[in-house]
Amino acid sequence: MNVPFLSKFFLPRASPRNSTWSNSSSFFFGRTTSGKNVNERTALQTTAVYACVRILAETIASLPLNTFRYTASGKEKAIDHSLYYLLHNEPNPEMTSFVFRETLMGHLLLWGNAYAQIIRNGRGNVVAIYPLLPNKMTVQRNKQSQIYYEYEKDGQSYPLRSNEVLHVPGLGFDGLVGYSPIAMAKNAIGMAIATEEYGAKFFANGANPGGVLEHPGVVKDPARVRDSWNAVYQGSANAHRVAVLEEGMKFQSIGIPPEQAQFLETRKFQLNEIARIFRIPPHMIGDLEKSSFSNIEQQSLEFVMYTLDPWVVRWEQAMQRALFSESEKQKLFVKFNVDGLLRGDYQSRMNGYAVGRQNGWLSSNDIRELENLNRIPAELGGDQYLINGNMTKLAEAGAFATNRKEEMEQTK
Repeated sequence: MNVPFLSKFFLPRASPRNSTWSNSSSFFFGRTTSGKNVNERTALQTTAVYACVRILAETIASLPLNTFRYTASGKEKAIDHSLYYLLHNEPNPEMTSFVFRETLMGHLLLWGNAYAQIIRNGRGNVVAIYPLLPNKMTVQRNKQSQIYYEYEKDGQSYPLRSNEVLHVPGLGFDGLVGYSPIAMAKNAIGMAIATEEYGAKFFANGANPGGVLEHPGVVKDPARVRDSWNAVYQGSANAHRVAVLEEGMKFQSIGIPPEQAQFLETRKFQLNEIARIFRIPPHMIGDLEKSSFSNIEQQSLEFVMYTLDPWVVRWEQAMQRALFSESEKQKLFVKFNVDGLLRGDYQSRMNGYAVGRQNGWLSSNDIRELENLNRIPAELGGDQYLINGNMTKLAEAGAFATNRKEEMEQTK
């Protein structure tokens, strides 16, 4: 292998693509085929988008996040490490760990990237982590092919080294910068906005379709007639009022009723379309049409395995790369605990604990820790692993009965 040749080949790598908020952002954002303008903030005003973002952001924020140390027997919590307190309790003096992770996860879901500034002391230890707005951050590459960040604030650009930024990227073109899920699905979200606006205007007009006023003669001032009609009968507050028509005037409806335009079906489909974008089970955002007591629990477990787990891995690996020094990476790691979301109902947990207890791979304290109960002292047997004494090897089956029979015969 010609190493010098390969090093020269990979050195002039292309700059990261920040196209979702650069001059070419009109391809990603802006007007949609429905005519509605879609960006991160307008999309968040859609109830389905807001529900999906809130579910994922709050779930990631509420998961226990701990720092662990490798040991000879496995792992243990590194409570004495400074990162344990920062990640578990307060990443900075202004916010809790829940708010910090909720904010960054919201950025990740809307912009496709989450950034946070890492503050270190003179020894290089992390002392604080502050969120940064993704729409003000640009990822660059210098002449030495090293990644650095530029953050815009108050009209000025501030460069940040790669070890000063915690960057959690989503799915992207180059593996360095993620692209916004909102930008990639702007037409679907734009249609949801359009149908919601149509429904609002429909009820603003008194839940009645538009029409024309027919007059047998010539109307000298049609604008005055139209405005006087709207002033009396337009709006939901004026619905079902009795219309008084003079001089042989008639009202002729020309609008299409919402049932014929499949308005409700369209809104329901867009709800599922947005849930599909974020991979959220429909029942979690209020659509229970295809859910039942028998499949909701299974859908909830699938949400943890197929939706939440990939985001958890992104977070863990990004924090592992950015927050630990090279020597610490061999000894320490961070881990989200999702076991609480996978435990199922009370009866299922108890049955599972019983199997583990009887087969010797769970102790009383193991079970109590999973249920957030205090440990039983070791002298009382809390750490003992037991196994059912009735189980024996197949080759030794019947040996106890034979020996017992021989003993009884000898005593006669």
